[in-house]
Amino acid sequence: MKTLKNFVAVDWRSGKDRFYFFFKDTNTYTRFDLGDNETPKNYPRTINGYWGDMDAKLKNLRFGFATTGISPANYLELDSDILWLFYYEDGIPMVCKYDQDTDKVNKVYRLADSIWHRLLPYFDRIVAGTWWEQSPHPRLFRFLMNDGNCLTLNLAIDKLTQETISETWSGLAPYKDRIITAVQNDRTLAHNYYYIFLTDNEYLRYSVPSRQLLAGPIAIDDASWPGLLRD
Repeated sequence: MKTLKNFVAVDWRSGKDRFYFFFKDTNTYTRFDLGDNETPKNYPRTINGYWGDMDAKLKNLRFGFATTGISPANYLELDSDILWLFYYEDGIPMVCKYDQDTDKVNKVYRLADSIWHRLLPYFDRIVAGTWWEQSPHPRLFRFLMNDGNCLTLNLAIDKLTQETISETWSGLAPYKDRIITAVQNDRTLAHNYYYIFLTDNEYLRYSVPSRQLLAGPIAIDDASWPGLLRD
């Protein structure tokens, strides 16, 4: 059975909801279909040949998350599903705007030149981020770091706030040193979950609307995540 470590989980909002898991040590990835609650039989597979211009860069992936229509200045993008992939290239923090609707790289930026530029001083400490669209602020994002702190970024007013996890993530403080990655399942307004993956093959289920820890730690196995631990 696979031990989960050094991996990044991201959400996919275009079409049927799913998660992707990138295993950086083996240069492989897997898909988890939320509707079927399982990993398809032909996964995991090598990254090469499936992610276009990002194939060689995903081994340096730090974190990632998806958004839908967060660009109010461009009405053509109001329903666009974008996967933001944050990574290092030659020691430089970068971000890829990956179009989920076309399944292709849209554009690549230096982090310093992107809408995410305020994350630059914290980049190597961030382990997970997500779009917090349930709030009254449609361009609000939250990030977990590996030092017991967290960030809140409001793109609408270009403001970044740093706080401790114990201040803003109810129930999460005991696990702050075990967080590897996290991914959001935005299935309904009332049941919007953030799955936080920990060391020792465990995870937490966190409610986005109520900002409360609902369950965990829970063992990651073929009952909770069918096929995810497949070699």
